[in-house]
Formats: sequence, structure tokens, C-alpha cells
Amino acid sequence: MTAHSGRDIWVRVISLLAIGFGLLTLREGGAVLFFEGAARDEAGSYVPFVLWFNFMAGFAYIVAGVGLWLRRRWATWLAIAITVATAFVFLAFGVHVVLGGAWEQRTAIAMTLRTLVWAGIAAIAWRRSQTHLPATRER
Repeated sequence: MTAHSGRDIWVRVISLLAIGFGLLTLREGGAVLFFEGAARDEAGSYVPFVLWFNFMAGFAYIVAGVGLWLRRRWATWLAIAITVATAFVFLAFGVHVVLGGAWEQRTAIAMTLRTLVWAGIAAIAWRRSQTHLPATRER
């Protein structure tokens, strides 16, 4: 196995992680947003703007994952944008909590996980894009 193929494995791993994370996000968020029942009941005091952001971001996760799989340079920038946007929504969630808004502890845990996962995906994608793509060839 060459060093290059080892790097390709990491790109494949983060691509599949992003796509899987997106599909799960759409399924779970959609169940709470659009269907009455157990998922909505279990969600408790969910914060609507966080839930809507995460649901919409699920589509971006899938697009970023596909772009990373195809080794498109724009996918790195999309992963960075997802990370920054998630961090801002997490900050807004924190303000919501400090101001006394209703919330669930699992929202804080989920936002921490989302922020860390996307920071990791963006970091790996950035490193790959800086060291493994030809400078003269746009992808």
C-alpha cells in the first residue's frame, strides 16, 4: 500500500461519515419536524431554530460527502462552511439557554458532537486539499 492510497482511505472514510451523518440527520430531524408520534414526544423541549438548522444542514452534509468522495475542492470549503455555521448555531443555542429558554441536555450534546465531527471532517479535507491536489488543476 502506498502512502497515497492511505490518504485516499481517510478521504473515503470522512466522505462516508458525512453522507451517513446527513442521512441520519434528515431521518431524525424529519421525524420530529413532520410527524406526530414517538420521535416528537421523545424530543421534549427541542429548540426549533436548532432543529430546523440541523435538518437543513443534513442536505449540505450529503452534498459535502459526495463532493469529498469525488475529490472536489469546493467540498472542502463546504465542510468549512458547515463547521462555521454549526458553531454559530451552537453559540445561538447557548444564548437561548442563558436567556432562560427551554432546552434538552441532549441538544447540547448533539451540537457538541456535530461541531467536533465537522471540524474534524473540515480539517482532514483541508489538509488533503493543501497537500494532495495539483495546484494548477481546479477540481
